[in-house]
Amino acid sequence: MTKEELIKKRISAISLGCDKNRVDLEHMLFALKEYGFDIVSDINQAEIIIVNTCAFIEPAIMEAMENINLAIGCKLSKTAEKIIVSGCFPMRSFDVLKANIPEVDAFITLKDNQKITEIIEKLYNVEKTAFSCENFGRVITHQGNFAYLKIADGCSNGCAYCTIPRIRGRFTSVPPKQLIKEAKFLVAQGYKELILVAQDTARYGEDLFGKPKLIEFLKDLIKIKELKWIRLQYLYPEWITDELLNFIATQEKICKYLDMPLQHIDNDILIAMNRKTKEEQTRKLVKKIREKYPEITIRSTFIIGFPGETRKQFKKLCEFIKEGNIEFASFFQYFREEKTKAYYMKNQVPNFIKKIRLKKIQKLQNIVLNKINLQKIGTQTEILIDEFVETEKIFKAHTQKNSPNIDLCVIIDTDNAKHQNLQVGQFYKVKLVEMIDCGFKGEIL
Repeated sequence: MTKEELIKKRISAISLGCDKNRVDLEHMLFALKEYGFDIVSDINQAEIIIVNTCAFIEPAIMEAMENINLAIGCKLSKTAEKIIVSGCFPMRSFDVLKANIPEVDAFITLKDNQKITEIIEKLYNVEKTAFSCENFGRVITHQGNFAYLKIADGCSNGCAYCTIPRIRGRFTSVPPKQLIKEAKFLVAQGYKELILVAQDTARYGEDLFGKPKLIEFLKDLIKIKELKWIRLQYLYPEWITDELLNFIATQEKICKYLDMPLQHIDNDILIAMNRKTKEEQTRKLVKKIREKYPEITIRSTFIIGFPGETRKQFKKLCEFIKEGNIEFASFFQYFREEKTKAYYMKNQVPNFIKKIRLKKIQKLQNIVLNKINLQKIGTQTEILIDEFVETEKIFKAHTQKNSPNIDLCVIIDTDNAKHQNLQVGQFYKVKLVEMIDCGFKGEIL
């Protein structure tokens, strides 16, 4: 087969897991597009299917297997010819997968992502070409006028429950010049908001420069004229300094939004988790943000049912949530993952107790969120319209204080004559007029 014959093959991809993993896939798809392939959204229309997997916890592995089997179904029905599995699952279980799923034509590790065109050439016995592609380009795989900018990979924190260091390696920052080049590419494609992601975003640059350089990088990023919003996600609390908080609060382009994973509030649990920030530091930081920077919205994540978590310790976390200082919170049931320190800990909490606790604390957070949201009715804010939902005749949007696809959204109903000529990807001033299940209804001013 020649290259000319090969590029007639259509490629589709399934993206699983976190946004950092999604960025890896988008880089691969850009290389494939530059090579000449047609990228299609429907796997049933593709000869080559890439399943980009997550394997962080047990449910992610189950989801990965379900989607691999979905791709295998396409192959058995003769619509697909080749299946490639990438992402974290091959990094975690390469030999086992290769030995047990012969229907998959290639399992690729993270370092081989940049060789994706070469791998496909080999699968089709095409003579290796001299093709190369700069790694700043992306094919965005989600709706909305925002894009994720992955500024680092891996993690060096060594949390007792986490598989990421074994899968992704130590914390490694992307050089700033490369990131600025990628950011300019994304903005040139029309994306108005960049969401900075990493396993430990506030630590950016420590491995390159000997100390964190996130603020210095942000100062360069905000110089991109057409870029309007920059959102920071996943900043470990120990790296959140007064300088960083002040920068977020005073810079117009930086969203007044802080995503910091706290995981728990009880010191004994935090020590067992090998977390660096303890209860006293957490409370001081949250109090400081609430008092000095009330405009900043806080999002966090918490693990429920970590080994040894007692009823008293869980109640303490519930009381912390009821204080109402965390606007958005995600709660995750602890999963016992092999080769992590927590796997070998005694006093594993039974699954049924974890599920009960998870439901209880989610209910408490919903009460907190509803109380906060009621206070926003009648206020004015700026929105970025993400998409028009044809079936419902509505526009979906988000604000600076709501991360898209994670937090609440703002719905603009086209029944209102003022709303009928709105454009996706544009900013508008709205009044929040009503609370609904997914967030708010807004009225254009």
